[in-house]
Amino acid sequence: MALSQSLQQKLLQKLSPQQIQLMKLLQVPTANLETRIKEELEENPALELDDEKHEDDGTELKDEFNETTDDNNNEEADGSEDEYDNIDISEYVQEGDDEVADYKLRDDNYPEEDEGRQLPFKTETSFYESLLHQLGLLRLEEKEQTIAEQIVGSIDEDGYLRRETSAIVDDLAFRQNIIATEDEVEDIIKQIQQFEPAGVGARDLQECLLIQLNKQKAEGKKVDIAIKAITKYFEEFTKKHYEKIQRGLNITDDQLKDVMQQIIRLNPKPGGNVGEVNKAENYVVPDFFIANNAGKLELTLNSRNAPELRVSEGYRDMLKEYDRGSKKDKRQKEAVLFIKQKIDAAKWFIDAIKQRQHTLLSTMDAIMHHQYNFFLTGDETEMKPMILKDIAEKTGLDISTVSRVANSKFVQTEYGTYRLKFFFSESLSTDSGEEVSTREVKKILSDLIADEEKKQPLSDERLTELLQEKGYNIARRTVAKYREMLNIPVARLRKGL
Repeated sequence: MALSQSLQQKLLQKLSPQQIQLMKLLQVPTANLETRIKEELEENPALELDDEKHEDDGTELKDEFNETTDDNNNEEADGSEDEYDNIDISEYVQEGDDEVADYKLRDDNYPEEDEGRQLPFKTETSFYESLLHQLGLLRLEEKEQTIAEQIVGSIDEDGYLRRETSAIVDDLAFRQNIIATEDEVEDIIKQIQQFEPAGVGARDLQECLLIQLNKQKAEGKKVDIAIKAITKYFEEFTKKHYEKIQRGLNITDDQLKDVMQQIIRLNPKPGGNVGEVNKAENYVVPDFFIANNAGKLELTLNSRNAPELRVSEGYRDMLKEYDRGSKKDKRQKEAVLFIKQKIDAAKWFIDAIKQRQHTLLSTMDAIMHHQYNFFLTGDETEMKPMILKDIAEKTGLDISTVSRVANSKFVQTEYGTYRLKFFFSESLSTDSGEEVSTREVKKILSDLIADEEKKQPLSDERLTELLQEKGYNIARRTVAKYREMLNIPVARLRKGL
């Protein structure tokens, strides 16, 4: 084929560098925002924290990035004299505008009391270290000590030893060069199963419960019937077939209730609550705070989302010195181009932080007003149907932007801390044609199940009838779906004594 040239017109939509930067910053959690800012401060020497308490210059938050810079600011210098001769730094050295590109993102008249205060973290001995400490109390020979350490290292965080004895024997042979029999390993396992917390080192739930019951028996407690129930009728116990257990053990209703209470009080995960170390990542740092001031809601943004940043005074001074100088050689011009690029990058980042703050506040404000009754009362039945499109229309933001905020941000209220995604729900029609939030239906569903008679729990069919009697047009399979979303088991597994 012959080569040919042609002109074509295409309509393309591209994100600007500022928009890309904003989208990335929106997804950064409040707890990690300081780290992101520190990274930017290290990469760009023209950006610095504004430690001085300057007066707010009154710059309003912008909805869009309207400022643009010359193409020369974004391109590397090619070394030509024409390029250096055309350097324009007038926008950086305007007379009487010493505060250009300085931004104040919060009011210093009300200092944050908790600013700079670190939360105290509880530190404890880890679960593994606790087992090793107890292991040191046993009188073991060197070979037995190695076997015991291998076993302890194989116990998972729930306290279970989920590896086969033969696999542990193979690990000792290939990794520790220790030749041991399965009987030797089992003997050490039996000793470790006497450690605290009771039940540690069990291979499955049944063995875990039996270890705890046998320990209680050794302490003088009457748990013989409970041990027999777990030994012979464990499957019936997991499926709550209490009638079969009662018939098999030939016991009365009161005895059955006492036995089940003994078993229920046991710990199914003996390692789950031992040696937990609180880390900063385990804490939810709220992005917003909503306070009820005499019936009027007040929304504030976490101060960590509003850092005080500015363009370096030193870099602006260097541009001013260059502007005042009469002799400008090539080396000076190259330095000026570098300074302009860094200042522009600093301004972009500061604008992105400002836009992030504006987007967060406008989105949360729209959510607060849409769900005003819930924030006043904390009653989930007061929540209105709300989808991403509703908030996008109120704020003028794109649905994807609202989604980014809703999925990654939290708000603290007097009724608890919630992810913004919690407030979004679809609608369901009532008999009167009114649209209500599906979260309201879920709340009523959970209340019905909480108040049910445990000996005869409500089936999905009965729950459907009760909801329909309350005026909600809902199908049985929808009730089953909502029940599963609430992590509520079926009626048979909710049965109690």
